[in-house]
Amino acid sequence: MSETHPKTPLTVMLGSHPHTRPLKDGTVPVDGVDCRYPESTPLPPAFARMVRDLAYDICEMPMATYLQARDAGIPVTLLPVVLVGSTHHRSLTRLPEGPELGPGDLVGRRVGVRAYGQTTGLWVRGWLQEEYGVKSSDVTWVTTEDVHVAQYVNPPYVERSGAERVADLLRSHDVSAAVLGPKAIGGQGAGLVPLVPDAENAGLAWAQRHGTIPANHLLVVRDDVLRDTPDAVRAFYRALKRTITDTAGERDDSPAGRAVTAGWSDALTACLEIAGRYALEQGLIGEPVDVAAIEERTAFLDR
Repeated sequence: MSETHPKTPLTVMLGSHPHTRPLKDGTVPVDGVDCRYPESTPLPPAFARMVRDLAYDICEMPMATYLQARDAGIPVTLLPVVLVGSTHHRSLTRLPEGPELGPGDLVGRRVGVRAYGQTTGLWVRGWLQEEYGVKSSDVTWVTTEDVHVAQYVNPPYVERSGAERVADLLRSHDVSAAVLGPKAIGGQGAGLVPLVPDAENAGLAWAQRHGTIPANHLLVVRDDVLRDTPDAVRAFYRALKRTITDTAGERDDSPAGRAVTAGWSDALTACLEIAGRYALEQGLIGEPVDVAAIEERTAFLDR
């Protein structure tokens, strides 16, 4: 009579995406693993719970939050998965009826952003310096939320507002421009216009030049979970990789569609290297990012 081995339990926090749905609804099982998928609506508070309380075994996590958590010594390891990504030249917006304002005109001005550690802000500030010579410290960043990583202290050119939404800062004329994430552009940012002329093509040019697409949300696992149950982590990763492959037809050829990937690649390595450089330039982290060391931790997943 064969023995039935108990399944390894894993608590996994994932957003609701076409490529995560088959896991969350049980269509794609994870061999030998009892996955539990709690919900968080909205999702960002779960990121804070992960880096502050290690609340989940595996968790979707924004790029900037991951880099700051790693810099702070929080015991999480990156899994080579991009769950959300896109270009971000359209993310820097202004009022359509306001004065003509270009990215290079932001020196000495106030710009709204949800948090200084928000990933969209990381990418926007990166291309602002790279393409227009505007450094993070040249701007006063007005925020509506705290960063996820509790150990991080904002630089002196970051100011906390009492406003609930970033777009409200713009419409009250408290800021000259606002950084809005992908979902906010079509929501609270409806009607706003990008500061970059032909923003879509500018973003595509950035991606072509760098050989990668900016990643917004990645995936991390607690270090103790990876150490104690590596086979369960591998099984989950492979199941997620399968759903990403199987749902490829549901994504278009836009940067957002092409950004979703699983597995180490030249594009993911480049993405992490650039994000790490941007984060260091912006004072989000204090030490350079060793991408080779990050990759080495999970290279076994695809063996």
